[in-house]
Amino acid sequence: MQQFFRKLTGITALALAGAVLGAAQTSSQPAQSGQAAPAAKKKQYKDQQEYTLYDSATKEADPNKKLATLNTWKQKYPDSDFKLEREMLFLDTYQKLNQFSKMIDTAKEILEIDPKEIHALYWITLLTPQLNLNSPDGLATGEKAANGLLAAEAPPGTKPEDWEKAKKVTDAIAYKTLGWIAKERKNYDLAEQNFHKSLEMEPKSGEVDYWLGAAILGEKKPDRMSDALFYFARAAAYDGPGAMTPQQRKQADDFLNQIYPKVHGDTSGLADLKTLAKTNGTPPAGFKIKTAAEIAADKEEELKKTNPQLALWLNIKGQLLGDGGQTYFDGSMKGAALPGGAGGVSKFKGWLVSAKPPVKSKELLVSMGGKDQPADVTLKLVGADGTTPAALTGKPIVGEEIEFEGVADSFTKDPSFMVTFNTEKSKICTVTPDGCSVLKEERVVPPHRPVHRKQ
Repeated sequence: MQQFFRKLTGITALALAGAVLGAAQTSSQPAQSGQAAPAAKKKQYKDQQEYTLYDSATKEADPNKKLATLNTWKQKYPDSDFKLEREMLFLDTYQKLNQFSKMIDTAKEILEIDPKEIHALYWITLLTPQLNLNSPDGLATGEKAANGLLAAEAPPGTKPEDWEKAKKVTDAIAYKTLGWIAKERKNYDLAEQNFHKSLEMEPKSGEVDYWLGAAILGEKKPDRMSDALFYFARAAAYDGPGAMTPQQRKQADDFLNQIYPKVHGDTSGLADLKTLAKTNGTPPAGFKIKTAAEIAADKEEELKKTNPQLALWLNIKGQLLGDGGQTYFDGSMKGAALPGGAGGVSKFKGWLVSAKPPVKSKELLVSMGGKDQPADVTLKLVGADGTTPAALTGKPIVGEEIEFEGVADSFTKDPSFMVTFNTEKSKICTVTPDGCSVLKEERVVPPHRPVHRKQ
């Protein structure tokens, strides 16, 4: 928390000191008997004891002792002319004691006296997200303070150049808090707008980067996922001024490592993303992380060009493996001659992995995905009428790539995926470098039997 207390350097301390010292300069000592009344009304101490309490409170270095003196002053002189100055001293003392809730309460009291008091506006704005004050009242109070801080004017006596620097800091904090409030209210579009404004004022803020990623993620816009991942990576990887604590960065990194593969499909490119985000405050022009769906679509398009038979088969298999697979088969495949020119494909292509029986086979088992993959198609050999069982005359050569077409007969999803086609031998061929030839078979020679002559 202490890192946030240095944001108003040069303004908070000087202006606070000015307010307290100003109280002494614009007021009089306790009135003595017989002393003439001032010409113009000034703030007055009630008596010597009040002045002594004020003097002790301003000079005491120990915050605990100072707090005790301030409490005594407030109890004995609740209606002091110096309420505002006293509450400012309370605010400063609670800050030194890290009593953050008391700072909020004190800041509220200050704003009841002076609604534009910059220190009170600043601390409520800063502490609202840091203390997670996300109740409806807490959010409303923080929002009002943040807007008041954006409209704040320079404290008296502040040099214009100092105020310009400080205003940039306070505006960054105000927009940061307004973004956090909008995020808590699930108004993610507004949250993103305010976080961007905060980063424009102060580009180096790991916490804003992380919250911005969360806001974009909350918008649930697929085309914005790249930006969300970038800002999560920025929060996790950036370790310079304004970075989150090592523990916070680890939490951000753990979340990034969890969500990135869900979006991208795997962790490829993740290390490069972290390197990019560490040195860039915003995504570069044209930055894009493809989703798993986009990568799959690209691969499908490429496959359609290089291996249209496999692309068509994978599409069919995907339909069959879906929840409505049986309905799809019964309505679109069963009894149909496939592939039938679908997608410009006249025949399927696969690898013959086994045959039943091995010789004079009646069924050929085919792997559509590769010769080392399990079979997912069964070709039942039939005659020209399409129904009468038939058999090969020899032994089919296992491991050869073949092309075929057939009529879809049956389909099973469990325990193993299999589609069965009724196919004539004439509609099956072996793939060769020159095209496709008649299905290769080894001729089986019957074993030689010796002739026994009669004696």
